[in-house]
Parts: sequence; C-alpha cells; structure tokens
Amino acid sequence: MPSFFSRHKKGVSLAAIVVALAGVYGFRKAQYYAADPVGEKDCGPLTVPATGTQTQGTAPSAVKPLEGVTWSQLGGTINDVSCLNRAEIFGVVEVKNESDIGKVIAFAREHNLTVTAAGVRHAMGGHAFRKGGIVLDMRKFNAVRVNADAKTMTVQSGAAWHDIQNILHPRFAVKAMQSTDIFTVGGSISVNAHGMDHQAGAMARSIKSMRVMMADGTIEAISRDKNRELFDLVVGGYGLFGVIIDATLEIVDNAVYQTGRRMLDYKDFPATFEREIAPNKNIALMYGHLSTAPSSFLREMLIYTYTKSDDANAVRKDLGEVSGIKMRRLVFNLSKKGGFFQEMKWFSEKHIEHRMENCTVTRTQAIGSGEACLVNRNDPMHDSVPYLRNALKNDTDILHEYFVPRDKLVPFIDAMRDVLLANKTNLLNASVRVVDQEDNFLTYAPQPSFSVVLYINQTTDDEGNAKMRKVTQELIDLTQRFGGRYFLPYQLYASPQQLQAAYPQVHDFFAAKRKYDPNGMFRNTFSEKYAAAVEK
Repeated sequence: MPSFFSRHKKGVSLAAIVVALAGVYGFRKAQYYAADPVGEKDCGPLTVPATGTQTQGTAPSAVKPLEGVTWSQLGGTINDVSCLNRAEIFGVVEVKNESDIGKVIAFAREHNLTVTAAGVRHAMGGHAFRKGGIVLDMRKFNAVRVNADAKTMTVQSGAAWHDIQNILHPRFAVKAMQSTDIFTVGGSISVNAHGMDHQAGAMARSIKSMRVMMADGTIEAISRDKNRELFDLVVGGYGLFGVIIDATLEIVDNAVYQTGRRMLDYKDFPATFEREIAPNKNIALMYGHLSTAPSSFLREMLIYTYTKSDDANAVRKDLGEVSGIKMRRLVFNLSKKGGFFQEMKWFSEKHIEHRMENCTVTRTQAIGSGEACLVNRNDPMHDSVPYLRNALKNDTDILHEYFVPRDKLVPFIDAMRDVLLANKTNLLNASVRVVDQEDNFLTYAPQPSFSVVLYINQTTDDEGNAKMRKVTQELIDLTQRFGGRYFLPYQLYASPQQLQAAYPQVHDFFAAKRKYDPNGMFRNTFSEKYAAAVEK
C-alpha cells in the first residue's frame, strides 16, 4: 500500500485544516467524506472480472457442513477490499489450529470442493476466494514465537504485521514487509511483498523456512535449501500450492533512524539513487512520492529517507497508533474531487507536513532545539491506514503496481502520464520504490527495477469498471514495451495474452501446480481466469 501521510503519525497538515474549515463542500459534505465505514462496503452485484458471471448470495449446497470446526459463514457471498469481486461461496472456516486446516482439506477432497486461504483479503482480484469454494479465515491462527539469540521469529501465517511489530518492539523489528502493517504473513509471502527497505529486498529473502500443508494433507518443510522448487512456487504463488502453516523469518535490531526528505525533478531520481542512495549503506529505508497535482503531474518528486543514527543515548517510545483519522480521511477523500484539492494536498506534503513530524526517539542527552528528528525502524511501517476506509457510495480505490528496469523509469513515467491524462484517470497517489532481482518462480523483478505504485479512484458502476479495465490494459502494454512487468495481486483485467507476455514462465507455473495439486484443490479467481487459458 502506498503512503499518503507521514509514516510517523504527524499532526494533520495546516493546509488540510484550512480546506476543511473553509467548508468548500459544506459541513454535511465534510461529515460524509470524513465518516467512518459501517462494516464492509457492498458495491452490489457486479460482473466479476475473473468469471464474467453474476454473483448473488445463496445457501450452502446439499453437502452437510463439516463438524468440529468453526464456520463463521455458511453460504452467502464474500468480497475483497476492491468491493468489485463479490462471489458465492460454500462457507468460511475460522482457523484456530493446524488440525482445522487438515480437517477442511480432507472434507473438501471428499466432496470435490476447493479451498482458499485468506487473510485480510487486500488482493483486489478475488485471489483469496473462488466461487463455490471454502475459505480458510487464517486471522486467528496467529501465534508468534521470537528467538532472540538467533534473531528469528516463527509466525503462524494468520499473524498480522501490526501485532508482530508490537511484540518485537522495542528491541527488534521486521526485516521485510509491506510499507503498511495491515497484512498477514501468509498473504505477504503469497505475493512476495516488498517494502521500503531496498537493501533487505522482498519477503523471500527473509524467510528461513516454512511449513506448508499440501492438497493430500501432508506437511512439507521447505526452504531455499530444502525442496527449493516448492519454496520458489509458494513464495509469490498466490496460495495455489498449499496452505502456509507457519514461517521462520529473520528479524533485525530496531535501529534508530534520522528522517530526511528532498524535492527533485523526477528525471533526476535514477541518477540520485545510483550516486547517493544505493552506495550509502546507512540509508536503510527510502521511498518516493510523485506529484498528483495538475500543475506538476508526475513531474515533481519527494524522496523520503531513513538514515541510521548513533543510538547510544536513544530512548524509544512505545509504538503509537495513527491519530486524526477523520481529518486524514476527509483530506484524502476531498482529493478525489478535482485539481484544486490535489494541489492543496501536494502543497501540504511539500511545505507543511514535515514541520509537524512526531519524532518517536529521544536522547537522554539532548543536543538542543535543532536536534534531528529520530524514529525507530518500526515506526514508519506501523500504520494500518484506517483513514483509507470510507463510507462513500459508488466509490472504490484501486491499487496498481508496475516494475520497470531502472534505466527505463523516466521514459516509462512520461508515457504513463500520457495514458493517465488521455483516460482522465483520477490518480490519488503515485509512489516509487526500489526492488532488486527476485528469483522466486513467478517473479515480478527478473532484473533490478523501480516499482511505480498507483492508487486510482473509480466509480463502482459499469462505466467505472470499463474505464479502469481500459487504463489497466494500456498500462500493462506500456510496461511490457519498456521490458517491465505488472504486479499480479490486483484486478484481473489483463488478457491471458498480456499475462503470458509479461510472465513467460506462467505456463510452467500452472504445469507445476498440476504436479503438486493434481486435482485442483487450491484455486482462486486468478487461477480460474488464467490457468486453462495459458495452457492452450
């Protein structure tokens, strides 16, 4: 997920307050844009991109539900965070132990049902469920065991990074995860997530070992050194090869960082990274924001860095939670309403927000009022982005991510700008991150790359879906023209031909799935759309 506000819980920007107080849209409108969501958003029955079928709630089939496990839902429908992929399911089982997983797999095998493991369902293409299948809700399967001497933790796959950080703090920190903490470990491994640590790389590099329950109910212990083929398939395998039970992950010291930021022209970023950031091993975290304001659209760029600091006298505060949620939500939702609000949002980020940083590390021996702002490693990623959830009608926000070779970033952004403007795309946020070559089977980075993360607003009607499909397919074609790839956890608008062009190994990926799961026990809407098509 991209960042829209400071990662260290700064106060709400003055510009945002001015916009709110001005009442540009009136008091009631402001209340509407700031309102908390009430339950999961329901966008109504829509055409599911993966299947092209209408989905309505139904009761379970004639099969008698399995006893001895906790069904949190029988029949009905399920959706993901996009709100666009509602699907009928057999039911949802609340996983509490290993035995629950084994029982469900045996039951599904006996009754010719499919199984999909799910965490917070933040993939946006129905990757965490399949029509008619059983969904394993892994979120209560979340035990964490820390080995301080080995600097590892063994984590059940349903554990959320937010809770893990609270357990590790203040001594240790996560080595690799997404840039926000809402996700589960199993979900992060299944997409081979990456984040702000350009030195640590993606999730795969921090995994010491995993245990995975296979379609026949057996448990495989896998690592880079043991059953490497299956390891490379499970990492970034979207849950199609088995259910991740637990993983042993490397952890690191909760280092102290000095925050930094600088404004530059987007064309200068690749050279700046190569000359100044990459060689400096003390810069542990970094990311960039591109302007979405009309006057500087995708031309101005803010670079945020976190540089290791001498922490001999550091006092680490407890991890805090995001404050000012309603105001943050108001500012963000107003930015969907046109250029004026986007200009105000970018002005605030450029000139005001950094002056309101919440520095979470203090020194026992202060060095005066000009002391640099210090934070823990845990702080920048300890954000569950509650302000992105809303109660807006006929509205959803969609993530895209594109990986391009590092020497192609500038021409890619130039061409991307043309595509977004031509399609009148309501771009809310654009971030740039750094990824190294990743060698899992379905890798998004076969070479060192920059990733461009887009957050786009759309209406949830047929017109909104059609516009998003068009811009998505054009951006995928554009990425391939520059030798890059698109990230697979998002909407399934790519054609089978586009998937094969971006991921030439995808045919072998599905062939390997038949080897490890010959009867198709583990399936989701991603495999439903593409498996048969790429095998032709």
